[in-house]
Amino acid sequence: MAKEKFVIAPHMRLQEWVAEEKGYFADEGLDYVFGEELVSEDGKRHDLGDKVGAYQTFEKGRSCDVSSACHWTVNAAAASGHGKLYRDAYSVAPSGIFVPPESDIQTPEDLAGIPISVGYQSGSHYSTIQTLEQWLAPDDINLSFSDGLLFKRLENLVDRKVPAASLFSAPYYVCELLSFRKICDSSFMISGMVTGEPDLGDVQKFYAALRRAQQDIDLRSELYTHYYLNELPERFHDMIDARRMGPGERIVFEPYTADVFQQSQEWIAERDIFEGDGIGGTSYDEATVSLAR
Repeated sequence: MAKEKFVIAPHMRLQEWVAEEKGYFADEGLDYVFGEELVSEDGKRHDLGDKVGAYQTFEKGRSCDVSSACHWTVNAAAASGHGKLYRDAYSVAPSGIFVPPESDIQTPEDLAGIPISVGYQSGSHYSTIQTLEQWLAPDDINLSFSDGLLFKRLENLVDRKVPAASLFSAPYYVCELLSFRKICDSSFMISGMVTGEPDLGDVQKFYAALRRAQQDIDLRSELYTHYYLNELPERFHDMIDARRMGPGERIVFEPYTADVFQQSQEWIAERDIFEGDGIGGTSYDEATVSLAR
């Protein structure tokens, strides 16, 4: 039986686009297909509905061999048997809670009771709690899950349909360039998830290509920020100059340790984010995969 090609899909970041442009995947000897799953004119392909977020997509099963999401969700999904957390690297994504420029909201304390649009059991969900609990009591943090995923939250904020939204990646920079006010930073960690049974040698080649792409982005990010437009809904293309956007998510080639794994699960459990039985009991060694020599 012929070996299936390794499936690569960008996910609202620059690294896969740069590695493809530069031929790094091929250079590493990867036999692959490049699936542009999130490309759409209006962003509607990103909308999953109320209380359907990153964790639910892992439950359903993702089509690419290595995908990514906030580390809390990847941690929980891997511990519940929905894939293997790749522990030899993680990312850090700039993120923030934004309001329109004319809003009366000026400080984190002003967000008490205000609905904040986030993605359910996705990075914005956890990071908004983590950030705002420095200033607000739990009952004063009002999260709204009705606005779908990232691009819908951006559209609703720009159209003044919501008072506040947690945004990262291209939407983060769109709001900066449109003079929306960032009330506070909510940057967070992202982890990779190995799904199915891909050849682990291919996973290693994939990350080797991303490492090369990361250095290119570190050196000259302005050469590659135009790739945000591939996934950003077209209505925003004429509103902003992509050359003014930043590098976004940065891959850190350091281990996601057993201590971080455990601390993150404890943080989730303390806030009762997963109802019922909570996160599965799979151990760090069983829930993760390492290719470090």
